[in-house]
Amino acid sequence: MLQQTQVATVIPYFERWMIRFPDIPALANAREQEVLSLWEGLGYYARARNLHEAAHLVLTRYGGVLPAEVAELRKLPGVGRYTAAAIASMAFGQDVATLDGNIKRVFARVFDISLPVNTPSGEKALWEFADQNLPKGYAGEYNQALMDLGATLCLPQNPHCPDCPVRNLCKARRQGLQEVRPVVNKRPTVPTKIQAAAVVTRNGKALMAQRPSKGLLGGLWEFPASSVEADPTSGLAPALEAAYKLRVNPVSRLATIHHAYTHFKLTEHVFLCTLKGRNRLSKNFRWIPIADLDQYPMGKVDRRIARLLKTGNE
Repeated sequence: MLQQTQVATVIPYFERWMIRFPDIPALANAREQEVLSLWEGLGYYARARNLHEAAHLVLTRYGGVLPAEVAELRKLPGVGRYTAAAIASMAFGQDVATLDGNIKRVFARVFDISLPVNTPSGEKALWEFADQNLPKGYAGEYNQALMDLGATLCLPQNPHCPDCPVRNLCKARRQGLQEVRPVVNKRPTVPTKIQAAAVVTRNGKALMAQRPSKGLLGGLWEFPASSVEADPTSGLAPALEAAYKLRVNPVSRLATIHHAYTHFKLTEHVFLCTLKGRNRLSKNFRWIPIADLDQYPMGKVDRRIARLLKTGNE
């Protein structure tokens, strides 16, 4: 949960998660929809699906006991080099170095690394420093201390250098370069996508589609939507017919919603629609009572639409 999400945001999610899934069997035997529902709002839903799948593997392959070795941990879905090393060192006392965003920043300053940290060469150099400076027998404490140092003192902006316990070792501080370390290559400009979505209701129910289990917002429920190139009012019907084989008539505009994802920005034009003629709905469609929409996991854009729809029907 702490990958790509701040601690303050995570705490209530973690507490609810641990109440519902106190052990590996509880998570492994849960329905994916419940797992995604408890994760809703944290984003990057592949993390939740990976946790769910990993619990299955631990239960079936390792007898319900999480492996202690880095090589075995890395066989679990969603567990990469950093996560495996963090678990192995902190939970099992293994002598392995790890490297998260906070540790990268600390090393880039302490060793005055001029290579961009978000490049293969920069990453390689940081891992080498991590391995070379690992104190044997204290890896877990050491890794956690470096994470805490980066989270509390060696901040991205305005680092608290006078309070830092390693300030006298910091080469970047000695040269007055702490504010320009770490070096990070600029990311490409984030594109904007325009979509049109259809809200179709019937007898107190809304027509919803479940997204494929893999990919962006995998396994979540959505109001049928598709990218449009021209005017969203005229582009909605042909776009939905092409994407879902769903034929609709736009009736009125419900809302325009803006949302930023990691790799793109989204503008979604939402229309109240009726079905046009006969539609053979595929198996990923379902008529869901509007009053029950809260029970179905959705991304933030679709959750906002659901709330607008629910408010209008109260």
